[in-house]
Amino acid sequence: MRDAGRVPTAELLAAARAWAADDPDPATRAQLQALTDAAEAGDVDAGAELGDAMSGLLEFGTAGLRGRLGAGPHRMNRAVVIRAAAGLTAYLRTLEREPFVVVGFDARTDSDVFARDTCAVVTGMGGRAVVLPHPLPTPVLAFAIRHLGADAGVMVTASHNPPEDNGYKVYVGDGSQIVSPVDGLIAGEIARVASVASVPLPDDGWETLDDSVLEAYLADVVTVVSPSTPRDVTVVHTSLHGVGSETVRRAFVDAGYAAPIPVASQAEPDPMFPTVPFPNPEEPGAMDAAIELAEQTSPDVVIANDPDADRCAVAVPGPGGWRMLRGDEVGALLGSHVLSRGAAGGVVADSPECVFANSIVSSRLLAAMCRAVGVRHEETLTGFKWIGRVAGLRYGYEEALGYCVDPARVRDKDGVSAALLVAELVATLRAEGRSLTDRLDDLARDHGVYATDAFAIRVEDLSSISRVMARLRAHPLTGVAGVDVARTDDLAQGDGGLPPTEGLRYYLADDSRIIVRPSGTEPKLKVYLEVVQPVAGEDVRGARQLASARLAGIHSDLEAATAP
Repeated sequence: MRDAGRVPTAELLAAARAWAADDPDPATRAQLQALTDAAEAGDVDAGAELGDAMSGLLEFGTAGLRGRLGAGPHRMNRAVVIRAAAGLTAYLRTLEREPFVVVGFDARTDSDVFARDTCAVVTGMGGRAVVLPHPLPTPVLAFAIRHLGADAGVMVTASHNPPEDNGYKVYVGDGSQIVSPVDGLIAGEIARVASVASVPLPDDGWETLDDSVLEAYLADVVTVVSPSTPRDVTVVHTSLHGVGSETVRRAFVDAGYAAPIPVASQAEPDPMFPTVPFPNPEEPGAMDAAIELAEQTSPDVVIANDPDADRCAVAVPGPGGWRMLRGDEVGALLGSHVLSRGAAGGVVADSPECVFANSIVSSRLLAAMCRAVGVRHEETLTGFKWIGRVAGLRYGYEEALGYCVDPARVRDKDGVSAALLVAELVATLRAEGRSLTDRLDDLARDHGVYATDAFAIRVEDLSSISRVMARLRAHPLTGVAGVDVARTDDLAQGDGGLPPTEGLRYYLADDSRIIVRPSGTEPKLKVYLEVVQPVAGEDVRGARQLASARLAGIHSDLEAATAP
């Protein structure tokens, strides 16, 4: 958070001028110089902005880098990216082999520039770098790592963040995202980079790939659907101004489906995301254009990808109009579809080579479904950096619209393959005169209603999140919505059998579950809720109403308990 009354110190001004002098980008160099001059002249707002921009090097963690574009070490810019690439390459060289890095990028502002700088750094430090030929989805980059046998991959993307952001996502080894301790080792190497001027930046020496990797990805991705299932399905699709439109269209056509009906106003990549307030299909308003088109064209389903196409959102028609399915609902539907294939789809009961997984903040319904048929299930920490590392993974998901349906090829969430599997399920149900809603009702009858909800508290001052977490630890919850808290897990202590992570998990006496944790990528405190409501007879609707009422009570109490 900016301190509006901050007066820049001589030390801060000197550090800003030194950073600007080392910045290889004339635009951000001039921006920082102008900001420094204004702050030194007494401009209070400039002083606050300068203090924030110079508040430390943008932290490199298990999500790589992500932040606001701009000048200074606490922003996404060429100077920061060059240091990150140098640190990554230095780490790879400690593995005692010539680093081979494949780089991808989306259509955000400067993504192509950051990709080129990464290739230059790897090449200049004695490694081999190859870059994808044009803006492509993140899953294509994740696929390329294994397909090409690379040691690491970098995807320049900020996924579904606002347009003023960009990011730097790193994969090492088998195509999985980095986890501890690798993130710390790379961060340590980044810290050793004395200056950008010390990093060699050749003008060439790396390879720009042709579309052969994309073609290989498409050839593999169509295999997630069976050649014998129905193909009669109509889909409205939006890429939310991202890079997914053409890849999704090709995947559908190559798999034998009709090309989706595109939301024309959102089909072309645009780093400003002009038609959406926030380019995340979970956010209010993001799906409005797609729903409007669906009301005009009456498709069977609406599918949306986020801007880098690693997430997949689904909307379905109903009596009250089109409804967005929750990520947990889509996760259960796809999980049930994969389970229903049985041995023909590689599902083998109690096999260490056939494991279903989801994150701790996702619904427990998938675990119940697996128990019912004797299939192994694991619960992981939040994020596909953990889900993708589950040994023997056959299917994995997390509630934030991420689904891994083809882990043998892409060990990360993949919105393209997930969209194909949604289409196959919808077409299969349609041939039976049924819908996704009917299938959700089937799952409720078999296992009960697993109703989930979540909310987030966005903050300006990150320290307020720490204060809320400290308050919850100092004054533990003993009851919520009139129900006793039966168990509390402090996830930071590794309670619950998982690696330590910041968060608290509560189980109520009626088996409701609450998780409170800071977001790993945004300035938010996130709260996840779940209740389990048995279905009496065939009364699914009544069970859903009871579950909704229980959720509302928990939601109200937790909003009060987590207020900053």
